[in-house]
This record gives sequence, C-alpha cells and structure tokens, in this order.
Amino acid sequence: MRQQVLVFRELPSDQLARLQAAHEVTVANPRKPEQLPAFRAALATADALIGSSYPVDEALLASAPRLKVISSVSVGVDNYALPALAARGIMLCHTPGVLDETVADTVFALLMATSRRVVELSNLVREGRWTKNIGEELFGFDVHGKTLGLLGFGRIGQAIARRAALGFGMPVLYHARRPVDLAAQAPELQGRAIHTPMNDLLARADIVVAMLPLSSSTRGMINAEVFAAMKPGAIFINGGRGATVQEDALLHALDHGSLRAAGLDVFATEPLPSDSPLRTHPKVTPLPHIGSATFETRHAMAELATSNLLQALAGERPAAVFASTT
Repeated sequence: MRQQVLVFRELPSDQLARLQAAHEVTVANPRKPEQLPAFRAALATADALIGSSYPVDEALLASAPRLKVISSVSVGVDNYALPALAARGIMLCHTPGVLDETVADTVFALLMATSRRVVELSNLVREGRWTKNIGEELFGFDVHGKTLGLLGFGRIGQAIARRAALGFGMPVLYHARRPVDLAAQAPELQGRAIHTPMNDLLARADIVVAMLPLSSSTRGMINAEVFAAMKPGAIFINGGRGATVQEDALLHALDHGSLRAAGLDVFATEPLPSDSPLRTHPKVTPLPHIGSATFETRHAMAELATSNLLQALAGERPAAVFASTT
C-alpha cells in the first residue's frame, strides 16, 4: 500500500526515486522559507518522515497525527523528542556505522592541523606574510609518539585509536563507562588502547579527543574542572557533540589556563554565531561540522536511511532502529 512520505531534507536523486517508486512523496525543506508552508501542510497526512538536521519536537509531532516512522539521515538523534516518540510508538531509525571511518579521518585531520598549526601557517602564506623562514614562535608540535586520550570509545573512537596507535605510534588511553572487549571488537588494539580512569587520562594525555554522545549525563560534562585537570600544554579536540563542552570554560582554559590549542568540528549552537569568540580565537581551529561530509559517505547515509524507511513502511524490521524508541 502506498503511503505518504515527507522528505524534509533533499535526498540524492537515486534514493528519492526508490521512495517514489513505492510511496507518495512530498519534498519540502522547512529551512527554505518558500517551502515551509508545503512542509507544514504535508505533516497532516505524513505516515513517514526522512531527513536530518531539523528539530522534530513535540509541537511538530502534534501536527503529524498519522506519523509512524522517522528515518534520520544521521547517527545522532539530538534533534528528536525521544520521550514523545516513545509515547506515541513512533519508530526512529538512524545511520550508524557507515560514517565511522570518515568521521575518524576528519577528527585526525583536525588533530594534525591543530598540532602543526596548519591553518594558521597556511594563512601566513596566503596573506603574503611569509617573508623569511619561520621562527620558534610559529613552530608546531609532533603528533607521532604522543599520548592520545579518548573520551568515548565507540566505533568512531576505535577508528581514531587505530589511526593513532597503528599509524603514528601513539599510546592510546580511553575512558568509557566500561572497558571495551577489544579481543572481540578491535583485536588490533589489544595492548595498544588502555581503559583509564578519567582523571588519570586527563593528566597523562598530550591530546584529548572528545567523542561523546549527547545525553543528560554528558551535556556540559567537559567543564572547567576537566580542562584544569588536563596535562599542561595539552590540545583538546571535539568531534562528538558540541553541547558536551562548556564553551566559556574552554575559552577560559585557552586564555588563562595551560591548554595549548583546541580543534572543534562541533559547537553548542550551529552554525556558530557570528559573535562567538571561538570563530576567531588564535588558538582555535574551527570546522563547520564536516565530520561525515564527503560525497561517498553522505550517499551511503542516505541509502541506509532510505532502506530503513522502506523496510519500516513494509512492516519489516529496519537495519538501524535507534534503541531508545523500541
């Protein structure tokens, strides 16, 4: 039976065609003012939503009385009112797995760029300020052999650890709620990645990478106490969720503490407000949340999200249902 599908962020043409072959499809991106009325109208009869990066809150859900399934083209589910979905029995699907290696690439690129001051020194050349060999005031710091500390050790954290330990000879410490069974999940990291109490990790790591999901327990978790506990001269990287970091505390650690630099792909508010000091801070290397932003990975995410939706509407169990709503 053909059902009503509302696409609220554009899909690749081949994935849109898969949906159109099986169901009645409305494409309306609510971020575009001219499409917002069509989006609101389509909610009234929508059996399913597919898209990403738009808040699906209780008010929106109240406008979609027939809604049965949402397929998010993302791993994170921060934009969804999970209790309301659970109360109505609305299935929420997402796209884990397909972006792990790409995000790990991005995080490691940010780690390298921050450590070696790549953006700052590239701008030196672009702006015509490179008139002689650079002096010590512009030197960066080695990455190989340094100790990496990972806060969070899921699939992406493990992919970062492989790059660090196997490619750069870096001892890896990780902090998670419980030790990971490396023999089963990542045998190549046995003896190379060590489960470590958080304070010990912070005191020992030269580079601290946060890959934390956002939850009530992690929101604002990386605070002034955490930054103060970091090894003097440490570098901080965030590739997880922006709201896990208290950004005022980060700025204070950069300006008045011993934190050497920060590399950030995520922020508490995105896009980053124009008046945020993080935009232009000389010790910050910011990116516009590009962790999975490659042609290959974004297509793979859209393909999995489309498959999830088609399976759900066919009464089948999708490949990737977010556990909290089941």
